[in-house]
Amino acid sequence: MGISVTKLLIVLVIIIIVFGTKRLRNIGTDLGGAIKSFRDAIKDGEDGKPADDKDADDKDNVIEGEVTTKKPD
Repeated sequence: MGISVTKLLIVLVIIIIVFGTKRLRNIGTDLGGAIKSFRDAIKDGEDGKPADDKDADDKDNVIEGEVTTKKPD
């Protein structure tokens, strides 16, 4: 019991009638731009990752401490 092609076409026609082709085109453009920006941000984050790993290996950045009391909730 799946979705047939005719049911998909009926839904598509209803969506076009409700929103109109111009608004659907704008939504598609905005969605594509958002996906592209998201991919670029992920790519930039991966490029910056090795520099962060280098700092994590640095022994001078280690903070040592001990918890002596626990703050009540």
